[in-house]
Amino acid sequence: MALLRFLGIGGESKDEKGDTATVRRIAAQLERLEPDKAKFVAAFAYVLARIANADLEIDESETAEMQRCLRALSDLSDSEAALAVEIAKSQSRLLGGTENYVVTREFRAISTRQQRVAMLQCLYAVAAADGTITTDESAEIVTIAEELGFTRMEANSLRAQYRDKIAEFRSRD
Repeated sequence: MALLRFLGIGGESKDEKGDTATVRRIAAQLERLEPDKAKFVAAFAYVLARIANADLEIDESETAEMQRCLRALSDLSDSEAALAVEIAKSQSRLLGGTENYVVTREFRAISTRQQRVAMLQCLYAVAAADGTITTDESAEIVTIAEELGFTRMEANSLRAQYRDKIAEFRSRD
């Protein structure tokens, strides 16, 4: 069972602080950061990977945008941002259905409103990185926005900035 838990396959548990095993695994790889900062970066990276994986494909442009967002929000080096993103992508692919809500709720609990707004902006930027925000990505952003405590109107006001990238509007134009 310990090997399965190490690989992220079984035994997803929460410690007494409420953080998920997924967040702890990513944060552990960012050893130079203080634990709270590593936890924040881990959750942020995972939620970005969640949106990148919404259409079941994470391409290079989405990966690059995830790294850019992480570097902009933290003092991570390029290699640390790349590591955090790669681990988050792996965890999202492996555990997505079971961890998505839990990790997003964790991010909400440890972030400020301003950081959650930055997250929402990054979600749209990551989804648009490949040139199109798919219907699946758009729906997932709305779900994440609600989990982060935003109203649909708040999420849609930011969504309007990406109208030219949203697949459902492109087919009408």
